[in-house]
Amino acid sequence: MANTATMDEPTRRDMLFIATGAFAAIGAASIAWPLINQMNPDASTIAAGVPVDVDLGGIKEGQIVTVKWRGNPIFVRYRSQKEIDEAVNVDVAKLPDPQADADRVKKAQWLVLIGVCTHLGCIPQGHDGPFDGWLCHCHGSVYDTSGRIRQGPAPYNLAVPPTAFSADGKKLTIG
Repeated sequence: MANTATMDEPTRRDMLFIATGAFAAIGAASIAWPLINQMNPDASTIAAGVPVDVDLGGIKEGQIVTVKWRGNPIFVRYRSQKEIDEAVNVDVAKLPDPQADADRVKKAQWLVLIGVCTHLGCIPQGHDGPFDGWLCHCHGSVYDTSGRIRQGPAPYNLAVPPTAFSADGKKLTIG
């Protein structure tokens, strides 16, 4: 008997091949997508490159403002002349991590620090401690009005992030 099926009419076998191919393509795509997607940078990496602008106009003398940059608190302190004098008139050679105040600030009245204790990563409290700087209550690290370690277990001064002031001095850019 002669075969009556023509090439134009799809058979059941043709439909099974098409369905199998479609499922295989979907399966391959569902496996490949996470592998390709995991190569993209995560949100913290993308945010790490974003600078933060701080309006300095609303900050009063003696006030500490905390902003977030790269997942860390940043302390912006508008220092009074008394605080500047105390920070400048320190015998740097006697400090655990010697660094002059002039090396830590771009403008004497504005101190900008990464607010993470260098001992175990706690967040120190401002206007606290014997030097009226910062005090880490967790382990007793004491920082002065320049963010330099003065007492306690912290090995280093509070870090200074990269900063830039606007031409008129009313805006601070961190990062």
